Amino acid sequence: MTALTRRRGNNPHEESWQIYFTDVRTGTIGARAGVPIHADQWGWSIGFYRGMEPGTWRSGIAATFEAAREAFEAAWSELRLTIPDTAFAEWRQDRDWRAEVAAKRARGEKLDSEIRSTLMRCVCGTTFDSWKTAESYPHRAHITAARAANGTRR
Repeated sequence: MTALTRRRGNNPHEESWQIYFTDVRTGTIGARAGVPIHADQWGWSIGFYRGMEPGTWRSGIAATFEAAREAFEAAWSELRLTIPDTAFAEWRQDRDWRAEVAAKRARGEKLDSEIRSTLMRCVCGTTFDSWKTAESYPHRAHITAARAANGTRR
């Protein structure tokens, strides 16, 4: 079985660790914020989305980091047996897609979903680009006549 690895969390104001199984972030272990000093100070959670089925996550609390790490590893050992390899592939695909979207936005590019198609289909059956006057002009009469016949303005 591949070992879990941990990396320091991104927030310098929190004491937390991100836990990875190969390259998939599977959970976290961190100091709990706002709990009384007599309460368990560490929390852990396991779960990643895309890929895992909703409701299959696990979490808990512990008095020390070491106890939280041991509880995390025990829960992961059980849960890992139920997670198909396709779940990890789905998570990776989603991660890569999100990175691609972020890179496009950083370059100032529009996403495919933001590019509005200007193609239209005339009632005569011809597809044309509505932003190209020479292409669209001949079809205006067809569209206007069809709208008039149907009793619609737009």
